[in-house]
Amino acid sequence: MGTNEDHTEDRAAATLVREAMDRATAELPATADLVGPARAQGMRRKARVRAAIGGAVLAVAGLGLAGAFVLPGGDDEGPTGSTGVIDVAAPPTSSAPPPPVHLEPSPGESSMADLPPAERARQENFQNQAVGVLQQLLPPSVGTVQRIDLNVRHYQGTKDGKTFHIIFSVRPFEPGTAPQACREIKGTVCSKTTLPGGIEAAASISPINNGNVTESRVWFRYGASNVSLSVNPHDESNTSAPVTAQQLLDLAKSSAFLDLVKAADRDPVEEMQRTIPAG
Repeated sequence: MGTNEDHTEDRAAATLVREAMDRATAELPATADLVGPARAQGMRRKARVRAAIGGAVLAVAGLGLAGAFVLPGGDDEGPTGSTGVIDVAAPPTSSAPPPPVHLEPSPGESSMADLPPAERARQENFQNQAVGVLQQLLPPSVGTVQRIDLNVRHYQGTKDGKTFHIIFSVRPFEPGTAPQACREIKGTVCSKTTLPGGIEAAASISPINNGNVTESRVWFRYGASNVSLSVNPHDESNTSAPVTAQQLLDLAKSSAFLDLVKAADRDPVEEMQRTIPAG
């Protein structure tokens, strides 16, 4: 049978879990004013957060309670001068990427479904990694990032019922071709910065669709590849791409983004773009 100390420890752990769950979900948006799928999504989000926090707190509480019996007492100190107190780092958060968006290819167009199984798996793995990085680094205004199963370059962000098409490309360039320059014509506004390693990057905000909306884009060369990331507007609502040139330049400087680019430059997921001579 358990002792009174066992029951006290169980109640203490349960209290830690309940308090942490309440704190974790207190700042999440309320679902009372939502309807249909939006309400369900909000409730699922709260449930996921509560489950994750609960598991983490249980782990920490378990370690703390076990330490009372296992750790040596007395005046022994840890390497930082602590007196039997263990600093437990919070576990890294990880979750499966959202499901891909399926698009049927146009007549005569191929898709990722036509690739050999091993190559398809390799490209899907890269897309899933890219989704995680883009979701972390793009502003919240872009919404939930998903990969599109038509081509390894295609993604989308969805926010408040609006979909913003995203193209992320790391493509080998043909030797001897010059890097793209930013030309401020037809209302395009250019910005530049220097990335780690002295790499020059440019970003632009360009009006499209008769100037009603704008597209945001950043590009640079890395190794033997042309790198570009563009966020397109939502045409149906005449909503411009919800990301600024500076936000894209900051994203391009991120070590997480550059690590992704480095991997794709080393092991390309796209074919080299060939220049077609004018006939």
